[in-house]
Parts: sequence; structure tokens; C-alpha cells
Amino acid sequence: MTNNHNILVIIPVLNEETTITGVIKSLQSYNLNNIRVVDNGSTDNSIIKAKEAGAEVICEPIPGYGRACWRGLQQLDRDINWILFCDGDGSDDLSYLPQFLAARNKYDLILGNRRATVNGRKAMTPVQNFGNWLATFLIGWGWGHSYQDLGPLRLIRRSALDEIQMQDRGFGWTVEMQARAIECGLRVCEIPVGYRRRQGGRSKISGTLSGSVQAGTIILMTLGRLYLRRLKLTQADGTIARSVEEKIGKSVGSVGSMGSVGSVGSLGGVGRGND
Repeated sequence: MTNNHNILVIIPVLNEETTITGVIKSLQSYNLNNIRVVDNGSTDNSIIKAKEAGAEVICEPIPGYGRACWRGLQQLDRDINWILFCDGDGSDDLSYLPQFLAARNKYDLILGNRRATVNGRKAMTPVQNFGNWLATFLIGWGWGHSYQDLGPLRLIRRSALDEIQMQDRGFGWTVEMQARAIECGLRVCEIPVGYRRRQGGRSKISGTLSGSVQAGTIILMTLGRLYLRRLKLTQADGTIARSVEEKIGKSVGSVGSMGSVGSVGSLGGVGRGND
């Protein structure tokens, strides 16, 4: 079996004592043993269960999916080259991981596409399906890349993550990563994956209408912020490019004038000397 010692798995957790052990054991069956569980304020036995299963556990007291992911990225060992993100509620079908691992030699960001499988689409709520469609449509419109999903199961090269420079600390984490990946020119692929309804705990996002609306609003705001930033950079680059072109044009014109006078004078002088 392939040695995956250079991969760190990060699992944000909130009250998932009934599922976290199974998730960790499943990861370990694929020789993924560097597992870091980030507890985001659990009041059950999630921390105890995760430690008993063999994972490292750290705590992030401030609520937020992105904040938990960001906390998990702190103080990485130098030999870690890849980061795998997955959920702790048992919804991710980890049997597709061999395909993720095999794609590392060709891609920088490998995403699980739940909407590409029948059971994946069925397991997602109507709100999730619509939200994913809308967000990926907007990314396609604003960035010119056609994503299919914003799923939690994703494997990213550490150097690529450093280049992206993630800023979001909430529900906008996944969409920011995917939009910025396009801007950074990363090699990206989506792999069809199975998906299940969460096996334990309660989702703060898709579990309630208000949570879904809140998450959707944050995702749209994140995309809007990123798009405005992109426009400003594009306009700034255009201004700089025009300025450079003008300076080059003036320089070429000056050199051309000097070269033309110098050439005539030199040739004239040579002609007169020969005479």
C-alpha cells in the first residue's frame, strides 16, 4: 500500500461523537494516519472519541467552518505536502479516495463532485443542490471555469494552498478556494463521488432554512467580494499595461529619432571623408 505520510487530513467537527470514529477508521484503512480533528465547540464526546481512534485533536473555540479549517492548517510538519479536507459526520463516501490519491501527479486541487452521481444528488437537499448550482454558475460567469460542486471532500497541494492565501473563515471557505484556484492557474479536476445524508449530529447549514439562507448569503457575498477584487486587479493591470506601452512607445520613438539622425550623420561623414 502506498505510503501517504506526506498527507494531512483535516476534519472540522461539531458534536459528531456517533460518526467520528468510523470516519477516522475509514481514513486509516487507506493508510492515511496523519489525521487532525479540529473541534469547533462540541458539547458531546467528539474529542474523546477522536483521540481514542488515533487522531490528533486541536480546538477552535470561535465558530465557523473556515475558521476550523484554517486552525487545522497551523503548525504543519515540514514533510506535509498535501492536505485532505473531509467532514466528520459520515456523509463523505471515502471509498473514492484511491482516485484522489492517484490524481496527485497531474493536479494541484482535486475535488469531489457529489452532483455527478445519482446517490450524491439524492442525498443532497434541494437547498444544497440549488445553492451549489447557483454558486458554480456564478463562478463560471465570473471566472470562466465550469465547476459542478462545492463539496467538502477535497485534496490540495500544500504549495497551492499557500499560493491561494485563504482569507475566508466561514461558510465561504470552499467557494473562495475554488475561485482563487482559477486565478492562480492551478490544475484542477473534479472526481464523481458518492454522498450520504449526514450520519450523526445536526448541520448548522443545511439542517435549517435559516442556516441555509445564512450560508447562501455568505457564499454569494464571498463571490461578490472576490469578483470585485478580480475586477480591480484587472483594471489595475490594464492601467499599468497601458502606462508601460506608452513609455515603451515613447522610448522607441526617441531611439528611432536618434538612430535616424545618427545614421544619416555618420553616413554623411563617411561619404564626405571618402570624397
